[in-house]
Amino acid sequence: MSNSTQSETDQAPTRKGYSPKKGVPTPKRKEAAQELRRPLSAPRTRREAYRQLRERERRRRQRERAGLVKPEDRYIRPQDLGAARALARDYVDSRRSVSEFFLYFSLAIIVLLFLPLVEVQLFVTYVVWPMMIVTLIVEGFFTARRVKKLVAEHYPKETENVRGAGMYAVMRQMQIRRLRLPKPRVNVGDDFLAKHRR
Repeated sequence: MSNSTQSETDQAPTRKGYSPKKGVPTPKRKEAAQELRRPLSAPRTRREAYRQLRERERRRRQRERAGLVKPEDRYIRPQDLGAARALARDYVDSRRSVSEFFLYFSLAIIVLLFLPLVEVQLFVTYVVWPMMIVTLIVEGFFTARRVKKLVAEHYPKETENVRGAGMYAVMRQMQIRRLRLPKPRVNVGDDFLAKHRR
């Protein structure tokens, strides 16, 4: 009797339309589709996901920086676009100014203020610092006025980023030359207007 029962059990899986139990429920169609769409290199841990995100951001910054150095319009920031802003940059980059050493002066003043000499601290606080601020304001005023005049003269019909070109030049003037972006395309003393004459 037992032998006949065992033989029936052995033959059961071979019947047409029969499938043995798998021990897990069959996934729904939606779940199966999501599994197929999952990227092959999906991060398995949160740490790996952060690492991949940082890597993508690093590559993006490298591409943008390379574009700014060239420069390519698709990588230039919106505030840098336009002939008026290009003229402002070329004007600032073609000349030396006190404002471009503002960061160095600021660091030197901070160091001097830490010296245990009251006379030096008073001199820096009430003489050197105010003189530097006044110099920045005066130089910025004349730079902005000159840039506005040049833009109106060379690009009277320009509409893109014309407003604020003077302040744009002042802010660029206060940056260290090697750190300016987009990178300077003229050297100090060059005829910057050569690229803007029509």
